[in-house]
Amino acid sequence: MNQTEARTGRRVSEARERLLRTAGQLFYAEGIHAVGVDRLVAESKVTNATFYRHFRSKEDLTVAYIESVDHAIRTQVGSLTATDAPADDILRGIGASLAEQIRSPGYRGCAFLNAAAEYPAPDHPVHRAVVQHREWYLQTVTGLFAKITETSAAYAGRHFVMLRDGAMSAGYLGDPVQAGETLLRGIDGLLRVHQSRESDEGAAPASGQAPSAATAVSDIACSPPGA
Repeated sequence: MNQTEARTGRRVSEARERLLRTAGQLFYAEGIHAVGVDRLVAESKVTNATFYRHFRSKEDLTVAYIESVDHAIRTQVGSLTATDAPADDILRGIGASLAEQIRSPGYRGCAFLNAAAEYPAPDHPVHRAVVQHREWYLQTVTGLFAKITETSAAYAGRHFVMLRDGAMSAGYLGDPVQAGETLLRGIDGLLRVHQSRESDEGAAPASGQAPSAATAVSDIACSPPGA
């Protein structure tokens, strides 16, 4: 590859990333259907030809937007699960970071739930991308609970995701501080119940004594980076 080709490749990559970043910010703040291609092109400072060179349609860009948020969260969670941190510390940390996000300026709920509401048809590519993320998220959380409880991990994982969904919706529609506090109390109670059950059955809790307060881990969020 010569220098001219390299520069062209960088410009192409930069244009795509600019379109994706702009879409993430606008889709999250205003809604996907509310933002048209013309505005995306104008605010990204690219041409229509450049847009359609990278994305066949707005729908294609929307799927890429959902996948980019999914990728960011998978990377963040993966960096935690790869450590030797106890499972309950990781779960409490995820909850604490969600509570921080709910209280942050510009918070408008969960990007995945918002997208699913705009694309309710189960066979739509955007809806399928949301479902794929949620299946991975549930599987990951359930895997963490499996290190705490041998018998109730599936139930505990579903319970955790339900707490998260409710808090993210309540934080946008109501008092974000109360929503975050309720989420943390719910996660703490869920962990204590399952740790106590394992202890009562003669098995020591997998992660030892629970910390007295949750500590946020790095940006485990459900909104687009930079939103």
